Amino acid sequence: MEKYLYLILDIFSFIVPFAVSFERKRLHFIRFWKPYFLAILLVGLFFIAWDVFFTIEDVWGFNDRYLVGWDILHLPIEEWLFFLLIPYASNFIHYSLLYLFPKPKLRDQQTIRIAGVLFVTAVLIAVVNFERIYTLCSFGLFALLMLLQLIYRFKELNRYLLSFLIILVPFFIVNSWLTGSFTEEPIVYYNDMENLGIRLGTIPVEDIFYCFSLLYGSVLLFEYFKKKEL
Repeated sequence: MEKYLYLILDIFSFIVPFAVSFERKRLHFIRFWKPYFLAILLVGLFFIAWDVFFTIEDVWGFNDRYLVGWDILHLPIEEWLFFLLIPYASNFIHYSLLYLFPKPKLRDQQTIRIAGVLFVTAVLIAVVNFERIYTLCSFGLFALLMLLQLIYRFKELNRYLLSFLIILVPFFIVNSWLTGSFTEEPIVYYNDMENLGIRLGTIPVEDIFYCFSLLYGSVLLFEYFKKKEL
């Protein structure tokens, strides 16, 4: 059974949010399937290209012990599914919270200040750790996202920052599993020469900023496609 572990984590993370998406009386989220999956797919393709490069460069790797054994472009099939299923499940939490609790959100000035602080911090970390490729890329992309936020003042961040704090709960559970908290060996292992070496439990701190860029990027694209009525 252990060779199905990563696949099981993918499917169990996705199956409940996906099933609830068909509920018709309230959120009925599946009605947005076209713009939502398109946004996830486009953002996912960027991160898959990144993933393939980092795997080839041994920035991280995958433990065959917990994989079914089907690879495409150096990535196990479970990793491909990760970029489709996990963003769906994670951002479904955001839209469910938005539906159930529509009022809580940060004021515009608060969001700008937070984005400004995050931008400066991410730039400094990326520059100081220029030789660590995962640190450079994860904080660099996050800094770019915050820069775009400061320029275009996307309203979505006023609420998404709050939702992300909730999303971090399942993120820590699933990512802890992937990085070896509950198994003899990690499913996904990292070359610590390419990151800060700072772990939250077993999770490299870069993963949080990587995850935020993946998820928030999908939300921005989804909202754009919705407005265009795709």
